Amino acid sequence: MDGFLDALGALHLLRPVWLLALVPIAGLWWVIRRRDLSTGEAPSGIAPHLAKALTVGDTGKAQVYAIDGVAVFLVLLTLGASGPTWSRVPNPLLAQTAPMVVALEVTRSMKAPDLPPNRLDRAKFKILDLVNQRAGARTALIAYSGSAHRVAPLTEDPNILRSMLESLTPEVMPVEGENATAALKLAQAELAKSETPGAILFVLDDLSGADVAAFGDSGADDASVIFLVAAPEGSPRGALDQLDAEIIQLSADDTDLQAIDRAAASAYRAALLGDERLDWDDRGWVLGWLAMPLLLLWFRRGWTMRWALALMLAGTFGAPGSARADVVDWFFTPDQQGMMAFRDKEYGAAAELFQDPMWRGQALFKSGQYPEAADLFSRIDTAEAAFAEGMARTRNREYRPAIAAYEKALELQPDFPDAEWNLAVTKAILDYVEDAREAGDTGEEGGIGADDVVFDNEANKGAETETDFSEEEQAAGEGLQTTEQWMRSVDTDMGDFLRTRFLQENATGGSE
Repeated sequence: MDGFLDALGALHLLRPVWLLALVPIAGLWWVIRRRDLSTGEAPSGIAPHLAKALTVGDTGKAQVYAIDGVAVFLVLLTLGASGPTWSRVPNPLLAQTAPMVVALEVTRSMKAPDLPPNRLDRAKFKILDLVNQRAGARTALIAYSGSAHRVAPLTEDPNILRSMLESLTPEVMPVEGENATAALKLAQAELAKSETPGAILFVLDDLSGADVAAFGDSGADDASVIFLVAAPEGSPRGALDQLDAEIIQLSADDTDLQAIDRAAASAYRAALLGDERLDWDDRGWVLGWLAMPLLLLWFRRGWTMRWALALMLAGTFGAPGSARADVVDWFFTPDQQGMMAFRDKEYGAAAELFQDPMWRGQALFKSGQYPEAADLFSRIDTAEAAFAEGMARTRNREYRPAIAAYEKALELQPDFPDAEWNLAVTKAILDYVEDAREAGDTGEEGGIGADDVVFDNEANKGAETETDFSEEEQAAGEGLQTTEQWMRSVDTDMGDFLRTRFLQENATGGSE
């Protein structure tokens, strides 16, 4: 019901001049309706009791005439031609749902085991479920205790969030406490970098009274701030109940995720309506389809329309598949058909249908065809396309070309925070991979075979030397690490990395 009221309030007509056609339609209906009613009167020269006996049907009740169906049909077509719409067409490079910043409380109280295994771990699991459910939407992560720190910027890659989220513990945070005000300011600053306003989700067990003023002063931002309580139902919530905000209880099922999704979607719809750069999404075709069943009323003796319609339907269903596809093309452009497939998450089919290069590249990227997507994006000379090319090449582990693509995006648009972040992350990955390769070098260029074991035996000058390696250690040293193993080992040091970074931010005042 709320969604219907939102759509009704946002109703917009693209071609309102078509509404003028309702005047002649109403006039035609009135003239023909009066004529049909006059034919139902008793003929002159016949006694009333005889006319009543000779009349078939009950003329005392209201009747529906053919002109009524025709009038409704024409009205629906006219309303459809006026271009009713209540939403805008989203940009393919922006999230299709509201961007969201997740602020996670990382304190010792969140280690309470009353939500097995503990509150913090349950909150992490729920955040991961939320990120997976919001596939294609951008999500940022902030961790806060006595200070707030950006863990990851707005990104569509759940792997980045997953690796960093798992490493967040109270021991990583440099200052103890519950400074939700700092987290709110940092989240608002992060959303300000996005072209589309979104929502802020606080995942916490309670709220300090000192933070109430910050949330109350945010004014219009209150509607986009959501609280997910990661504590058993009935637990003390602190000052949460003093806020006029949406508070959701963490649940064992997806009830809480559905409530969060509704709130985020509402924020995104409001954001799209205010973005004048986006085109309106024409929904007139909905009324056109509603008018089609009224054609069935035209199957009456003497109406030639029934033959034309019957021939059209017979030709449609009796024609080969290519001909039926041509009929679909009468009503929808290739990009519209591609959008329908894209929304149904049929990304491979959408890539075949789209003619718009950015949408086609986005569909290729979503379907996992990273080389094809990168090649297509590389032919478009815009900052957004260069950024998308870098994303595709990073997913395909082409780190050097990805770095070049991000640098190109920054050349075309110097103020591009996402490109700056992805460039730094990709450089860090490349440095790590190259360092790991150097550390695992077998020395083949020096004449040492990959399967040879060489020991520094300067003291004994060629005397045999025994080693104390166990079988497991020898087996572990037989092969080099694969790229996947290198990348997985990054997670091992992620906690130390975050702790060091947070300490530096706190010492230099870099944290918000």
